[in-house]
Amino acid sequence: MKHTQVIYATHPFRIYVALLTVALALALTPAANAWRSHTREAASYAATRAGEVSFGVRTGRGLRGLGVRRSVPSASVVKAMLLVAYLRRPDVRGRRLRPDERALLGPMIRRSDNAAASRVCNIVRTGGLARLARRSHMRRFHATRPWGLSTIDVADQTRFFLRIDRYLPRLHRRYALRLLGSIVPSQRWGIARVRPRGWALYFKGGWGSGTGWVDHQVALLRRGRRRIAVAILIRSSPSHEYGNETLRGVAARLLRGLRRDSRPR
Repeated sequence: MKHTQVIYATHPFRIYVALLTVALALALTPAANAWRSHTREAASYAATRAGEVSFGVRTGRGLRGLGVRRSVPSASVVKAMLLVAYLRRPDVRGRRLRPDERALLGPMIRRSDNAAASRVCNIVRTGGLARLARRSHMRRFHATRPWGLSTIDVADQTRFFLRIDRYLPRLHRRYALRLLGSIVPSQRWGIARVRPRGWALYFKGGWGSGTGWVDHQVALLRRGRRRIAVAILIRSSPSHEYGNETLRGVAARLLRGLRRDSRPR
């Protein structure tokens, strides 16, 4: 009995359609996940708020924001720079931290202890802050005493925070990021209230002793190799509580739509 061999042939047009479908799917997937900060929405909101608001979002592709070159007093935001400057010291960078050093640096960042910051500033001095500013390519930062009157802007601070781990000695990176990621609950306002799910948050705030004189936050959002730096700097709010709400409102609008699978553009 003869067996008949059956050959199933696919029409060339169907092969073309299938390949085109796959190619389009591959091409469109990154675009579907692409994310950009909602700068206009945040600017419209900021225009309704009392006080002088500057903000920006920086990714590997650049900076988008409002008033990104406006210089303002740093308040406690500069404590993140004090931390990095201390850990970069030649006599510190290559060894483990002593208990007394941890007892100094931890409170300075986690609960924004001013006395600890003054002690650290006495060690690194304004020269240490200036060297760090040059190393991180800041253009308008000016270190002064008292440290809270050092001047910062959105462009410089987002540039610094986007790659803050690169300026830290390898031995101290995990420690420093752990401090910036564990701010005490009573100071986790603003951006900490709207952190997108799946993104790690490392940040530092600065405020004018509850007066509304300044209310700032600078942050790094990180998920794997993806990272986003955010800075929101506010002067002359009616009160600290009002400034906190402005921080939250600006951050929520800037970060709208940022998901676990988002690819910052």
